[in-house]
Order: sequence, then structure tokens, then C-alpha cells
Amino acid sequence: MTVHMGYKMHMSFQTVQTLIQPDMIDLGLGDPNPALFPVEALAHAAQECFKQRDTSFLQYGAEQGNGYFRLSLTRFLSRNYRPPIEPESIFITAGVSSTLDLLCTCYTQAGDTIFVEEPTYFLAPKIFADHRLNVISIPTDENGLIIEALKEKLAKYKPKFLYTIPIHHNPSGATLTEARRAQLIEIARQYNFLILADEVYQLLSYGDRVPQSFAAHIDTGNIVSLGSFSKILAPGLRLGWVQTSPQIIQRLVTSGLLDSGGGMNPFTSAIVRRVIDSGDLDTHLQKLIGTYRQRLVKMDALLRKHLPAVTYTVPQGGYFFWVRLPVSINAIELRKRAKTLQVDVRPGTLFSCEGGLQNFIRLSFAYYDEEHMEQGILRLKECLETR
Repeated sequence: MTVHMGYKMHMSFQTVQTLIQPDMIDLGLGDPNPALFPVEALAHAAQECFKQRDTSFLQYGAEQGNGYFRLSLTRFLSRNYRPPIEPESIFITAGVSSTLDLLCTCYTQAGDTIFVEEPTYFLAPKIFADHRLNVISIPTDENGLIIEALKEKLAKYKPKFLYTIPIHHNPSGATLTEARRAQLIEIARQYNFLILADEVYQLLSYGDRVPQSFAAHIDTGNIVSLGSFSKILAPGLRLGWVQTSPQIIQRLVTSGLLDSGGGMNPFTSAIVRRVIDSGDLDTHLQKLIGTYRQRLVKMDALLRKHLPAVTYTVPQGGYFFWVRLPVSINAIELRKRAKTLQVDVRPGTLFSCEGGLQNFIRLSFAYYDEEHMEQGILRLKECLETR
């Protein structure tokens, strides 16, 4: 009994990765709001799984992913992507983070060079650091990766892969233009490196024109398109997918990780398959797009009204505004002051592998409703005015 009591006294009861303190409005948070999770649809799908006699979804899964789930997923993606997708090009994952780790395991060794964008998703470099890779940054602008800068780096380095977020970039919100996409694909073929295209926001587009996913070009043999249910369903599912060539899929499914543990998340896959087949995912996705589109417009209006000294490009999808502060303002110091007024942001230096971007902040319009968003912007305004 004493042992159990001691254990209880020292164990942590935290249940989520990011805790938001009461009265804090965290405008930098990149999470979806739990109020938007389709709980009833997921609960019904889980019940349907357990009603059936087939309990194979509780067994070690097929390495590439359950075939029936891959078929349902390809039907869903084919309704939203161009051109249609085949189940054979799909590999089921436990989300983008674990997939990046697996790709590093399969395709790199310590000391190898890889390219990332500047800025980049701030947690990805930690995964690359775990594999002791040499990370080189390539600058971007409002149209995505700068191709001439990439060519300059290729004159000095031989990367194993380029990690890119080509649509509704995190944090910049930029989308790589069609012309630059074509150039990048040709350059990757010429210099023989992989393109790891993190496309988790591909389906969260709020404008009229949506560029093709990099998955449309997997026949080149060196493109890996990464998708996830974290942004379009719920991150706790830890479920995603890869679209790529047969050769890369074969390398992934024969890895030690898959050989030992089988396919990733067969239980979750069974539940999500039913959410897809019922039409609930399509309905939920349209609800998210409508909600986020309204919140994007609201944040744009609030920034124009209350923070006229900042500059930014209005995103056409995803979660984020990438806001440039006046040069005299350091975002790290701003964040410290902001927290005293119960508002939080993410400073640009988090997204830089070179310690730059010191007068940028990332703001998310996805987590809060319009009322709380306005309160947060007003607090940020007060913080800037009292510095």
C-alpha cells in the first residue's frame, strides 16, 4: 500500500502535451480546439468496430496498413486531390513526426546533410538532431522556397533530402508556386535527393485555387508526400499516411520497426475507416473549412484595426499568420511581456535554424473563437503600446 501511495504522490496527471493556464489566451498555439473534434462520429465508429465479429483490427497490422482502410482513404483523397490515387501508393503512418523519424532511420546516417526551409516547423529539427544530421537552411519568401538559393546550396552540399512544407506553410502561411514546384521536382531528380513534402494543411484550403499535392508526382521516385489526420480529425488518433513510390514504400515496410511491431495503428485505422465510409469525415472537413475561413477573416480584421504597425501576408489556408513586427521589437522579449498580460505568441526564432527571424511572431487563428481571439489581440496591442 505504501508503494502505491508513494507512486500516486509522484506521478504526473498531465493528459495533453500543451497546458493552457486559466485566463491565458495562447494565440501561438498550433493545436486544434477540442470543441471541434467530431466526438459523436468517432464514438459511433468505435462502437461499430466492436459490434462486428472480425477482431483483426486488434491484431498486429499489415506493414503497409490495412488494405480496406487504404482503399477508403484513397477514395477520400481522390475526392479532394488531383489526380485519383491508388491504394498501392499509400503507406499508413502514426503521424508526420514518427514518419520523419522513420525516414531518417531508413535513409540517413549520422553526419549526413539535409535541407530545411527558413523558417521551418520548429519541432522537426529536433527529430533531425536525434539522428545527428547536418541541417542546412534554405531561405523562403511569400511564394515559398527560393529556388535560386537552393541551387546555391547544392553547389556546396549533397543533401539526402529536403524537408519542405509546400502549402499553407507552418509558420509562414506561404504556398509554393506552381512554377517553383516544377523546378524543385526537376532539381531533386537531377541532384538525386528526396523531397519530403509535409502537406498536413493540403485539405485546409480556404481560397479558390489549390495547387496539386506533391503526391501527383510520386512517379519520379524521389517524392514522399506526408499527410495526417491530426489537423482534419484529431491529433490524439496518431494516424497519418504517406504517398510515395513503390520502392520507398518497400523500404519503409521492411524496416526493423515495422518488422517487429507490424503496421502502425491498426485499431485507430479501423475506427477512422468507418468515419470515412459513413461520410462523416467529408462533413467534418467542410465544417472545419467554414469555421477556419471565418476565423482567418476575423484575425485579419483585428490585426488591421489594432496592430497597424505590423505587416503580414494573408494566408489562404492552414492555421497561421506570420507577422513581422517593427525592427526595433524583439519577439522573445515581447513574449515575456505578453505573458504578464495573459496572452502568448510564438517568437520567430523558434522557427529558425540560424537564430534569425527575431522580429517575427506566429499567430494561430484555429484554436480560439472570435470573441477570445479579439481579447487576445487587444492584450497584444496593450503589450506593444506599453513596451
